[in-house]
Amino acid sequence: MPQPPYTALISPAQLQALIASGAPLMVFDCSFDLAQPALGEQQYLQAHIAGAQYVHLDRHLSAGPGDQPASGGRHPLPSREHFAQWLASIGFANGMQAVVYDRSGSCQCARLWWMLKWAGHDAAAVLDGGWQAWQQVGGATAAGQEPPRASTTFALHPPLRQLVTVGEVQSRLGSAGQTIVDARGEARYRGEVEPLDPVAGHIPGALNRPFGLNLQEDGHYKTPALLRQEFDTLLAGRPAASVVHQCGSGVSCIPNLLAMELAGYAPTALFAGSWSQWCADPARPVARG
Repeated sequence: MPQPPYTALISPAQLQALIASGAPLMVFDCSFDLAQPALGEQQYLQAHIAGAQYVHLDRHLSAGPGDQPASGGRHPLPSREHFAQWLASIGFANGMQAVVYDRSGSCQCARLWWMLKWAGHDAAAVLDGGWQAWQQVGGATAAGQEPPRASTTFALHPPLRQLVTVGEVQSRLGSAGQTIVDARGEARYRGEVEPLDPVAGHIPGALNRPFGLNLQEDGHYKTPALLRQEFDTLLAGRPAASVVHQCGSGVSCIPNLLAMELAGYAPTALFAGSWSQWCADPARPVARG
């Protein structure tokens, strides 16, 4: 029986069944540590889901030399065209299911999930519970490099998720048509500490929801009903359709975007440049507290 495409979350058991079915599939290990950029790849080489392709945040999910970035900030998005070329070069094709995971609460892998949607590819899902959940069910693992796959063709389709620019965010600042949700930790949001960017604080009017609040203690996403209740409380009557997600550099905010979809809201927008792009211009306003 053909498997349906998974478009949000996939459980370890569902992934095991999908692999066993022989469905066209690629698993991506997106493990990464901002403080130690080489750590994720080291962890992958030590052990990963059998057959998984390693994805590096800086090399594969951010704009590189010769590319025209699609956003600003510390981790500028590559162009859609450059991203499609990379997918084809590693053997990913339009007819395949993508499953993404990491070792830190989907903080990094959700970026690839979103980018696939942005490229027009809906069959992309986050492994609920990540690497730890895969280990708990005794899923097949491997070490070292995986053999390369033959290159394919990956055709771009109209974006399935909305990317907004810093100019758009600034032009709508303070309007009822925009509700900014900042996924950074509370101390960074308030401007008490800033370990990565030159200015501390947040975009005026932004609401704060640290991305880790979307997870249960066991690392799995909370139930849709609980997520809905929490986001309804956060928005306090503001229209969900007005939400724009941001964090420090457009990575850790995407779990909030995914969580809103799990809660039953329509897809919301991403400001990928995030705080790192916003605070780079001293003319832009900054709020603290």
